[in-house]
Amino acid sequence: MNIDIPLWAGIPASILLVAAGLLTLIGSAGLLRFNNFFCRIHAPTLGNTMGAGCVLVASILVFSAVQQRPVVHEILITLLLFISSPITAMLLMRAAIYRGQRKRGDVAQ
Repeated sequence: MNIDIPLWAGIPASILLVAAGLLTLIGSAGLLRFNNFFCRIHAPTLGNTMGAGCVLVASILVFSAVQQRPVVHEILITLLLFISSPITAMLLMRAAIYRGQRKRGDVAQ
């Protein structure tokens, strides 16, 4: 199966995919660079979310060009990703704060 991707869709999609790889790599490198949990949770959350967002936008662009109609079901995936990733990070940080307070004895058990 040989599908020709138009040049006007292929070039931006390629740039988005390279940007996605770089963002994800930089976000993942934050896990090694930072020293505590609260710093470590920030870099991967932002980097990986934006990296996945770039992949999904590239997918929307390519499949819309190939099928010659707007393909928008990836928008739902993008919205769910952008909503769920920060919420997950926030819940993890709150759990870590609560756990730290329990260790110090600041919270009634």
